[in-house]
Amino acid sequence: MTEMNENPLDLLPEVLLAASAVLGVLCGAWLPRRRQWLVGLLAAGAALAGIAAAGVAAAGPDLTAFGEAFTVDPVTSASRVIVLGAVLLVLALCAVPFRAHPREAELYVLVQLSALGALVMAGTQDLLLLAAGYLLASIPAYTLAGFRKDGPGTEAALKYYVTGALLGVLMLAGITVLYAAGRTTGYPRLGPALPEAPEALVAAGAVGLLAGVLFKAGAVPAHFWVPDAVQGSTAPAAAFLTTVPKIGALAALLRLGEAALAGSGMPWAAVVSVIAAASMTLGNLAAFFQTDVKRLLAYSTISQVGYLLLPVAVAGRSELAQPALLYYVAAYAVTNLGAFAVVCALPRAGGVEDYRGLLRRRPLLAASLVVCLLGLVGTPPTAVFVGKLEAFSSAFDGGYAWLAVLAAVNTVASLFYYLRWIVPSVSGGPGDALGDSSRAARTVAHTAAAVSAGLGVAAGPVLSVLDSPAA
Repeated sequence: MTEMNENPLDLLPEVLLAASAVLGVLCGAWLPRRRQWLVGLLAAGAALAGIAAAGVAAAGPDLTAFGEAFTVDPVTSASRVIVLGAVLLVLALCAVPFRAHPREAELYVLVQLSALGALVMAGTQDLLLLAAGYLLASIPAYTLAGFRKDGPGTEAALKYYVTGALLGVLMLAGITVLYAAGRTTGYPRLGPALPEAPEALVAAGAVGLLAGVLFKAGAVPAHFWVPDAVQGSTAPAAAFLTTVPKIGALAALLRLGEAALAGSGMPWAAVVSVIAAASMTLGNLAAFFQTDVKRLLAYSTISQVGYLLLPVAVAGRSELAQPALLYYVAAYAVTNLGAFAVVCALPRAGGVEDYRGLLRRRPLLAASLVVCLLGLVGTPPTAVFVGKLEAFSSAFDGGYAWLAVLAAVNTVASLFYYLRWIVPSVSGGPGDALGDSSRAARTVAHTAAAVSAGLGVAAGPVLSVLDSPAA
């Protein structure tokens, strides 16, 4: 029997986030409306303390907590820093538009709870805990999508919920089948047991499991909710939905590939590579003629998931997979949040043509938009460029050169729809939609663009930190 290690300090970042959320609920019930911003400040403090705790844990040896259900290793530590850093940026985006809102405290609590679910998914080594993390990441996110309680928000939340509920049931069914095949839910024992189980049983269980995790990642074929949920929700909520849950889902997929399914009878690499190819291609094709900026970024995030799945496809086949995924996830998170911060800064600019003349009206904001959009393409010296280079290298190293070539072709093609947004922004005279601007959102956009460029320049030291084997 495995010795139980139930030291809560091993999960200090998660504990801090959970405690802050619970305290935020209590404070929100008693604080007057004009004081509920204190709950957001508490959430930011918990995120900062969690980042510090994650840094301390990363410097120590790898360990497991609660038996072997949760592990603290480089994947967990990097995911903690990325998720909590993204939460800080999202909280900054929410501060002004939701100030003195009747449910301001609830918004901050929902962000923390969904982020906590992403952290659980990133560190779990047990199928049951993965399901718990899935639910914790999903249920608050449904509420965030419909937070405005208007027509588009209600439609967004409903589509998001129906898709998530259906694929969540499939995920639970897949976990049940895998338990029947391997007689355990823990990855360390499930991995050696699955090769001896019937291949059809393993394949059926793995497909059901992938259905749920791919839903959180927003990958094809579980992507249908993304454009409608992003367009119908508020811009800060859309920024959160397209960033934070993906981090936990992709880390969970990497673990599944390395520890549980790569050696089973299921052709893990072939299945994930096909999903990656479909996601990057369909996302790009659908984004080509989008004029709504939030919908354009929604399809962009589907294509980005396709690129992010490259190292996941070769998990267990290439030593480059882990550092490539972790670096690329960090690069994508800060760059995507920077692009959404520009959208938050200009709430009246809904279409790409509404950004015409942005360079003349807000030159720094226009520069941030250009850096983030070209960063999503993968233009040097931004961080996504290095992330894509590492992802392509891992695909080549893992024997999937065709997938890397297809990803390169899609990268070139994606330049078209990003330029459709960039060209109006740097040309012409400013229109009325650029009149109002949020200073907090502009600051987030400038910060994210600077971090994206700085992370690309400092890619060498960062990759050397990430390049250590998982526990």
